[in-house]
Amino acid sequence: MFIVFETEKLASARYYKSLPPISKAYGTLCLLFTTAFQLQLFDLSDIALLYKPVFSNFQVWRLITTFFFLGKFSINFGIRLLMIARYGVQLEKGPFERRTADFLWMMIFGALSLLVLSAIPIFRTPFLGISLVFMLLYVWSREFPNAQINIYGLVTLKAFYLPWAMLALDVIFGSPLIPDLLGIVAGHLYYFLTVLHPLATGKIMLRTPRWVNKLVASWRIGAPTPTYNHAQPDRTARVADGTTGVAFRGRSYRLNDTTNVGSEMLDASTFERVMLSGTIDFLFKLEDAFGYSHLLAS
Repeated sequence: MFIVFETEKLASARYYKSLPPISKAYGTLCLLFTTAFQLQLFDLSDIALLYKPVFSNFQVWRLITTFFFLGKFSINFGIRLLMIARYGVQLEKGPFERRTADFLWMMIFGALSLLVLSAIPIFRTPFLGISLVFMLLYVWSREFPNAQINIYGLVTLKAFYLPWAMLALDVIFGSPLIPDLLGIVAGHLYYFLTVLHPLATGKIMLRTPRWVNKLVASWRIGAPTPTYNHAQPDRTARVADGTTGVAFRGRSYRLNDTTNVGSEMLDASTFERVMLSGTIDFLFKLEDAFGYSHLLAS
């Protein structure tokens, strides 16, 4: 038993170490924020996005902390965390491979877009972490639209429709609709500016700023920044070939030396299945310990 535990512990450590830097940092911070809240180290009102104290009392940290709370310990929280670990990681290792600065800029642009959208009264929500995760999910679904996704063993659909399926499930489970919609809007805005519009016009409207490249270089995270500064250089190059239609079908990438992207994303490894099972059991125990008996979105 001890040997098995040590083996799983080493496997977990290797898996965590292998994660790309931005997805790993974001997922870790989300987990730490929720853990700190469960330990009653702070109150939700201290980190929620409330514009009045931001501008009247200069509590500018609220513009940042709002993105790191995915909800209390629950099954829903575990699902959001696993979405970062799967879709965020696959984006960073696939379309954004060796382009850490571009991936970081996508996250920053998404966060800024969500802050602007949430300022609209009908879209106002105190926490934007779920929205940022949904943005990652939407961009992933556009990059790998033809991957076959199985939802809870009940229905199989193309990845292109996954954000809408997850939104429908949240509605069924009683979770708020606005955070999911905001994430989809922000994700589509980014994809339009970096892929669809450049492929249609040949002009790139959204580039990764130099200060982001310098930030990544100074922190020495990820792969070296390419010499070009295009937001999505490999896709815009297809305009010259007249193959602009691929933007609407997405691109295919080889992940872990596989030729079938869909099967790679669906056939989880033994380790991932163990981690998922352990996470669900762990969250059920936490729900019992803290008295939560239903899914919480925020």
